[in-house]
Amino acid sequence: MIRRHRLEAPDNRRLAHLCGPLDEHLRQIEATLEVRLSRREAEFRIEGARPAVEATMALIDTLYTMAQAPIGERRLQLALVHAREAVDPPARSVGGDAAAADPDAPVVLHTRHADLAGRTPNQVRYLRSILSHDISFGIGPAGTGKTFLAVACAVDALERQGVQRIVLTRPAVEAGERLGFLPGDLAQKVDPYLRPLYDALYDLMGFDRVTKAFERGLIEIAPLAFMRGRTLNHAFVILDEAQNTTREQMKMFLTRVGFGSKCVVNGDTSQVDLPKATASGLVDAAQVLAGVSGIGFTHFTAADVVRHPLVARIVKAYDRARERGDDS
Repeated sequence: MIRRHRLEAPDNRRLAHLCGPLDEHLRQIEATLEVRLSRREAEFRIEGARPAVEATMALIDTLYTMAQAPIGERRLQLALVHAREAVDPPARSVGGDAAAADPDAPVVLHTRHADLAGRTPNQVRYLRSILSHDISFGIGPAGTGKTFLAVACAVDALERQGVQRIVLTRPAVEAGERLGFLPGDLAQKVDPYLRPLYDALYDLMGFDRVTKAFERGLIEIAPLAFMRGRTLNHAFVILDEAQNTTREQMKMFLTRVGFGSKCVVNGDTSQVDLPKATASGLVDAAQVLAGVSGIGFTHFTAADVVRHPLVARIVKAYDRARERGDDS
């Protein structure tokens, strides 16, 4: 479909703000709405599928209305998100739209290597929480699939173009060991701490695709200590091993979430490696944020462990010891 759209009462200054420097805004519209867009003075020629063409015309009018001053990147991105939702209502997100509309529908994650679904009731609950909340917490013992399912959700969202990138982070806290100064650049220093996330990515996408995604900036490593001051728009952000954040770090991280983003926070409150006098940010967040609209919590138990059966028995044994008050 080809349509020509002419602005009413054209103003060259506002037209320049609408198009952006060197027509950069028009290029972003083309990429987001999958149309071909050209301009001659105040007339735009739009080529593409009918819903995308109609959304583009509406977006041009919207941007022209706000173009009394230069249009900032954040305002432009927010307008693009709304325009994309008009083309694909509701917005494409993890697990498919049917699961969001029907609470009894299965949640299936689509990745290049396999389609995945929760294997226990709490895993299904966890996937639904990620689907329906912008910020989701997964709290429970090792082996319950928290990290793997979170990465699967991120890959699914990236494949569906529900987000533009995946951001992985975790606190660099040693599990009772002193590792000293690690060699290499920033990524190499942080890699050992993020190995479980890498392993999940390799399982779901394959080594070559993960490598290319890093090169293209579709996957980013962001050490928790370096997150301050950032705003993460249109990203799927995963904070792993969150029990080792401090209260201040957790608050700082949660306030990084921007437009069009999802955030998943995972951790095991029984394996806190912080100094004895330091309170865990995950434990604190579970208390402070309980009941806050838009934030979901899923609590896993030993019954959700999907590793070797012995792992579930080990978790239960430590739980019993903790309940007796034994020093663990």
